[in-house]
Amino acid sequence: MKVNQLSIFLENRAGRLAEVTRLLSEAQVNIRALSLADTSDFGILRLIVSDFEKAKAKLKENGFTVGRTTVVAVKVPDKPGGLHDILTMLQNAEINVEYMYAFVQQSGDSAILILRFDRTEQGIELLQKNTIEIIPGEKLYTM
Repeated sequence: MKVNQLSIFLENRAGRLAEVTRLLSEAQVNIRALSLADTSDFGILRLIVSDFEKAKAKLKENGFTVGRTTVVAVKVPDKPGGLHDILTMLQNAEINVEYMYAFVQQSGDSAILILRFDRTEQGIELLQKNTIEIIPGEKLYTM
């Protein structure tokens, strides 16, 4: 039920992000989802990719600092209140969302949320108990 996410430290300078995408392209690794958070000096690029190990090896051999983070992907109705319902459920169980990002599937009837919890196992249990569809990594990597 967990998803492997690449977390890449990037200096905040022109071309650094393009270097990451070039390396992944050369390695034939597809980016499924991404998030970039930055400050004036550096950024953290978070990626869900089609082949975690290949991407990690390619980036590391080219001097990038790369880590693995465990996240959870859930399917949410693409309608007003869909996100709020899940966040309220997590809040009521005192599970903190450290960060999240989302993308809409082609059909447009649902969105996929990528969530990082402070208590991952409890978050997964709560989502399952409330029949929220959790997307396994193996499926997400090939969507």
